[in-house]
Amino acid sequence: MTVTTTPPTATNAAPSEPAHGEAVATTVDEGYAPGSLVTLTGVRWETYESLLADLADPGSPRLTYDRGTLEIMSPSSPHERANRALALVVEMVAMEWDINLLDFGTTTFRRADLERGFEPDTCFYIDHVASVSGRRPIDPAVDPPPDLVIEMDVTTSAIPKLPLFAAMGIPEVWRTTPEGVTILTLRDGEYVPVVTSPAFPSLTAEVLTRFLDDGYTMTRSAWLRSIRAWAVNFPVQRPAAGGPD
Repeated sequence: MTVTTTPPTATNAAPSEPAHGEAVATTVDEGYAPGSLVTLTGVRWETYESLLADLADPGSPRLTYDRGTLEIMSPSSPHERANRALALVVEMVAMEWDINLLDFGTTTFRRADLERGFEPDTCFYIDHVASVSGRRPIDPAVDPPPDLVIEMDVTTSAIPKLPLFAAMGIPEVWRTTPEGVTILTLRDGEYVPVVTSPAFPSLTAEVLTRFLDDGYTMTRSAWLRSIRAWAVNFPVQRPAAGGPD
């Protein structure tokens, strides 16, 4: 098994290999610092599932698995601040536009048949609310995937997330980098950038980026009012949740 640690950094530096003879346990513990990544290769699916059970408590590092490669990530405060800001934008706009949705947060989605699994920064069911609104656990092998995933791409990752999301059939991703928000939709197995969100017509990448930037300069109450005012001025009618796919 190979372990690679990426420390928290302000730049997208490439992951560095652990020093020769360095203990794996020490490397993994250091990787739990907020904003850092630990990557392990040659990991069995059963080991991934065991780690998911061991790290099920809130606040535990997030795990991503892709056919033998396991990534352990502990989000930094800037990561989570931007993540929660975009999630709140979704909630505010949905409320004003009367769009029913469910926030599934960082729920683990894994499929043994694909040997892939991930915990999104945030995800929402919108068009498929009716399919997952019960109390039973989600089964990604049977149930539809989330309609929208928010992905904070602010650290170097050894596992490209977009191919993983595509394999799981995620129809829309909001990918956030230091440069802003990009809206991506799944077409023919690959993600392509679009101007407007399919889930929230009239909501553009430019508007999302502006909301994100404003969240750092405005008071929270003023920021929330600005989101609501925008949504009121751009009402959009969508098909009822749970309708025909």
